[in-house]
Amino acid sequence: MRQRPADRALVAAAREAIIEEDPAAGQLCALAALLEVSPYRLSRVFSRQMGVSPTRYRNRVRVTRAVDRIAAGAPGLSDLAVRLGFADQAHLTRTVREHVGRTPAALRRLFAPGPPAP
Repeated sequence: MRQRPADRALVAAAREAIIEEDPAAGQLCALAALLEVSPYRLSRVFSRQMGVSPTRYRNRVRVTRAVDRIAAGAPGLSDLAVRLGFADQAHLTRTVREHVGRTPAALRRLFAPGPPAP
């Protein structure tokens, strides 16, 4: 199926809002309102072009940021969760495990300097 330029522009605008951490990008309905389309249209066009839903894409972006910050030595996981827009530390943990296969605490140990843990 051939994509329309308007669809490509819509997905590009949605991706930019997600990457730039626009507050409206936190929920599908708010993101759709920001982009002046229905949530159904945004979800359908985004999923068709990107191969994942807007929510899944947003979570990938947030997990990438979480892993980068954990590797850089971010101190508190609950603070990190809030800063990245997760509901709480448990939500961060579930989402990171789903995407990476390890918990944030396990990643922290993996990235820690020094000899590997037994």
